[in-house]
Amino acid sequence: MNTKLWGSAAATLLLAGISACSQKQATLSYEAVPVERRNLVVSASASGAIEPVLTVDVKSKASGEIIGMNVQTGDDVKEDQLLASIDPRIPRNNLAQAQANLEVAQAQLGNAKAQLARSDTLFKAQAITQTEYDGARLDYANANASVIRARSDLENARDRMNDTKLRAPLAGTIITKNVELGTVISSPTTDVGGGTVLFKMANLDTVQIRALVDETDIGKVSPGLLSTITVDAYPNRPFEGSVLKIEPQATVQQNVTMFNVLVRIPNPNHLLKPGMNTEVEIHVGRRDNVIAVPNAALRTQRDVASAAQVLGLDPTQVQQQLATASQQQTPTNRDSASLGGGTARRDSTAAKPDSAKPAGGNTMTTPDGRTIQLPPGVTEAQIRSAFQKRMSGQELTPAEQSAMAAMRQMMQRAGGGGGAGGGGFRRNTGEASSYIVFTLKNGKPTPVQIRTGLTDLDYIEVVSGLTEHDTVLVLPSASLLNAQRDMQQRMRNVTGGGLPGVQQQQPTTPARPPTTTRP
Repeated sequence: MNTKLWGSAAATLLLAGISACSQKQATLSYEAVPVERRNLVVSASASGAIEPVLTVDVKSKASGEIIGMNVQTGDDVKEDQLLASIDPRIPRNNLAQAQANLEVAQAQLGNAKAQLARSDTLFKAQAITQTEYDGARLDYANANASVIRARSDLENARDRMNDTKLRAPLAGTIITKNVELGTVISSPTTDVGGGTVLFKMANLDTVQIRALVDETDIGKVSPGLLSTITVDAYPNRPFEGSVLKIEPQATVQQNVTMFNVLVRIPNPNHLLKPGMNTEVEIHVGRRDNVIAVPNAALRTQRDVASAAQVLGLDPTQVQQQLATASQQQTPTNRDSASLGGGTARRDSTAAKPDSAKPAGGNTMTTPDGRTIQLPPGVTEAQIRSAFQKRMSGQELTPAEQSAMAAMRQMMQRAGGGGGAGGGGFRRNTGEASSYIVFTLKNGKPTPVQIRTGLTDLDYIEVVSGLTEHDTVLVLPSASLLNAQRDMQQRMRNVTGGGLPGVQQQQPTTPARPPTTTRP
């Protein structure tokens, strides 16, 4: 195929690409999403491991060789159930000796009692002296003490005999077995080393997780909050629990401050085993069956003009429409605005829109073209330097660590600095805020001021301004639109100057026959 045909085919493909790109641009200008009711759950994420609420080391008071083993690791046992047997020969012999000693003491007590009775009679008849009578009384007292001592020894011998049968101190599960048949163990009552641990038991009917929660989220966590727990062993089966308490001492890991949060989980079937790694979602906020819109549909006063341009509207006219609607809506109407048949909550402390905030302080432009506010005392150079060091694995200076911590806290309070919608919004608070959305009215995009509540970073609760019969417009991000405009400009440059590679091939002129010069 000659060069002309190649150039024609390439130009045709290029024009087709430009047409497709234009169609894609028209498709991506906005997406109409119906307003609907949803359940919003906002949670603080953490990780941890399953651990028993109570763990008991089982030891034997008796020393000797293990001659019977009745349980294995993983067995569920009841309280006072037989676990193991220890050689009873020495305790049995001691028991027999104690019984014999008691019989001797009782016989001696009988003789001493009879002797005291005779001595009493003789003393009254003045047949014996006071010293002899006192000696008889002393013999009776010693014999009585010997009986008591023998009975005590007998009870101790019986207890030592019973100790050769090791029984469960509580109902639970055998999680560790440290001995086998034939092992000679020592008693903690006689061994200064603490004795031999035969088993480790735990009650797994209720387990707990010691989850590490970031300090930016710990203020939202309180005892009693519901939690959802997932483990790798059962990825499609979440478990429900509740927050028990928050430990006061912080833990620092890789310059990140975290707090231990104890979460209790009912575990009736013992599916959760100690040591399982878990992901915990602590539900810090929940709204059921509320009107919600995608966060990407939210706009603030800062970016409403660019959104209007994307939709082909006049930015000045859009601002006038918003101002007129704001003036027409009296405070009474705003407080009693209908929300899908319900009444909006009144919040006298509701946050004002971002446009009402003072614009003082340092700012920073992100790679996607957004301008974000920097914390007081933090400069753009510090943030960029800290990011570069962190990406390259270098250690941050204390000043850079403080700047990053302040930036992280500010981004958390502002909902991460905004999302695809281009407007920053509060995360997890549920406080009412004002935003702008574009809706379709009579087939034409129209700006509407709304008040919002709780957000889960995908959808946000609409307190007032919209109903279930409305449709909101979700616009692409500014970075995507800029990339599309750059692509179109490059396409136009290519079509205006010719295809690269093809334009270097100059059209060939038909060869002329050689001229002959005659002399």
